[in-house]
Amino acid sequence: MPLLILVAENDPGIQLAVQDYLELLGYSVITAKDGNEALQQLETYHPHLIVADIKMPRKDGFDLIHQVRERSEFRLMPVIFLTQRGTTADRIQGYQAGCDVYLPKPFEMEELGAVIRNLLARSQMVQSQWYYQSHEQSRSFSDSEASIEEFDFTQREEDVLKLVTQGLSNTKMGEKLHLSSRTVEKYVSSLLRKTNTNNRAELVSFVLKHHLIP
Repeated sequence: MPLLILVAENDPGIQLAVQDYLELLGYSVITAKDGNEALQQLETYHPHLIVADIKMPRKDGFDLIHQVRERSEFRLMPVIFLTQRGTTADRIQGYQAGCDVYLPKPFEMEELGAVIRNLLARSQMVQSQWYYQSHEQSRSFSDSEASIEEFDFTQREEDVLKLVTQGLSNTKMGEKLHLSSRTVEKYVSSLLRKTNTNNRAELVSFVLKHHLIP
C-alpha cells in the first residue's frame, strides 16, 4: 500500500505541482491550504510524512509543527518545510520548531523526492523498532486480551476494517459507505499504519488473530 503524505501549502500552483509529482512517485497525497486544515487532515488520516509551507493563513507552519510535536503519536513523524524564508535565522527557527529538513523555494522536485524517500525509510525503521519493543516489553498481552479500542480506530476506520475483512474492493466499499475509492484507500492506509501491517492480507490476518471484529 502506498505511504500517505500530507502537503500543507498556501500556493495552489505549488500544492498541485508537489501533489502530482509525489503521486507519480507512487505516494498517496492529501492536501491542506492552511495550518488549521492540515491539523484536521492529520487527525483524520494519520499520514506518514508532512510537507508544509511556513507562511500560511490562520495557522502558519511553525504553529502547525509545534502542535504536531505536542502529540505523542506524531512526535516521530517526518516534517519538511518548504518556504521562501531562507535565512540562517529562519532555518534555525524551523529546526527548533521540529522540522527534519528545510528546503528553500524555489526547490527541485527531484531533491524533494530524494529527501522524502530518505526520511520515510528512516521513519519506518524507527517506528517498527519502537512498535516491537513497546508491544513486547510493556503490553505483553495475549490474543484474547486485545480489543479494537486499544488501536484508536475512528468510527469510519472501523467501518472500512469490517468491509476489508469481507474481501471487498475499494469501489464496493465506497458504494456501501458513500465514499470515493480514493478516500477508502486513505482509510486503508491509516489502518495499515496503526496495525503495523504491510498489505490487506496481513491486515485481515491481524484482525483475525486479535479477534478485533466480532
